[in-house]
Amino acid sequence: MRVGVLTGGGDCPGLNAVIRAVVRKGVADYGYDFVGFRDGWRGPLEADTQTLDIPSVRGILPRGGTILGSSRTNPMKIDGGVERIRENLAKLEVDALVAIGGEDTLGVATRLYEHGVQVVGVPKTIDNDLNATDYTFGFDTAVNIATEAIDRLHTTAESHRRVLIVEVMGRHAGWIAIHSGMAGGANVILIPEQQFDIEEVCGWVESRFRTNYAPIIVVAEGAIPKEGQMVTKDQTLDAFGHVKLSGIGDWLSAEIERRTGHEARTTVLGHVQRGGTPTAFDRWLATRFGFHAIDAVHGGDWGKMVALRGTDVITVPLEDATRELKTVPPALYDEAKTLFG
Repeated sequence: MRVGVLTGGGDCPGLNAVIRAVVRKGVADYGYDFVGFRDGWRGPLEADTQTLDIPSVRGILPRGGTILGSSRTNPMKIDGGVERIRENLAKLEVDALVAIGGEDTLGVATRLYEHGVQVVGVPKTIDNDLNATDYTFGFDTAVNIATEAIDRLHTTAESHRRVLIVEVMGRHAGWIAIHSGMAGGANVILIPEQQFDIEEVCGWVESRFRTNYAPIIVVAEGAIPKEGQMVTKDQTLDAFGHVKLSGIGDWLSAEIERRTGHEARTTVLGHVQRGGTPTAFDRWLATRFGFHAIDAVHGGDWGKMVALRGTDVITVPLEDATRELKTVPPALYDEAKTLFG
């Protein structure tokens, strides 16, 4: 069997660990041949490939990013995109695909499976918002990066008695914000799932100053004020219909200064959260996902995604994983609110 591998959507730490595990086990246990597709779904659309074998995956376990490259190419938005992929797979004698990605990449994989492509998915996103799996690799690294940043900002906030706002990623789900905010001792955490009242936020800020400490606010990029709207960088859309988010941290800073008189500054972590070497947990999880993904290929378990349930890696239908996003439940947010102010 010849197996194609691709990584789509936003990059994140742990992608190379999956590629390595898929190839290492696929060659050693099953004698498969592998081909890597460049830049996400653009690779099979344009038959752009690179060699994947044991020598090519040596030394990549601790590396961030992806040796295959990535993109937000959406073949469903291209005339004849599905047929082009099927034709190219046939020409390259690729029998099956392992698609590593988040909701958009795996959404395409779901559609391709419906059109007869033999595909297995691996869940990747720093946002941890893919359904049917407890955790996605990349998330733990992003949380650790954000937590370290919050730790560092505490000292400068207290030195200058400023409000410091940390804007983290999270378009529709606030998993990074709530995990890093709680771990870093933030005084306010704002997430997309719960619209916030700016007056209440200012009350928490004032409460913090009354105890002679400076407040730290962690806000997900997709957080929305009551009677407001999501703050966007501009109105351009990517191939999957997403607007570019940026600016909620600066908006908060201006509003807090205007309403309280306290100086406020914003740090936007942005793509720093995606970069660098993966944590031990993400390497472990990504490696196990890769092992189980190639097992699913060997077993003909098509149209499935590997998923973490407790400590077990199982397979679930791709459709279940991509039908809706996994968001922060109200009860968990209520726990975090105990620490606000």
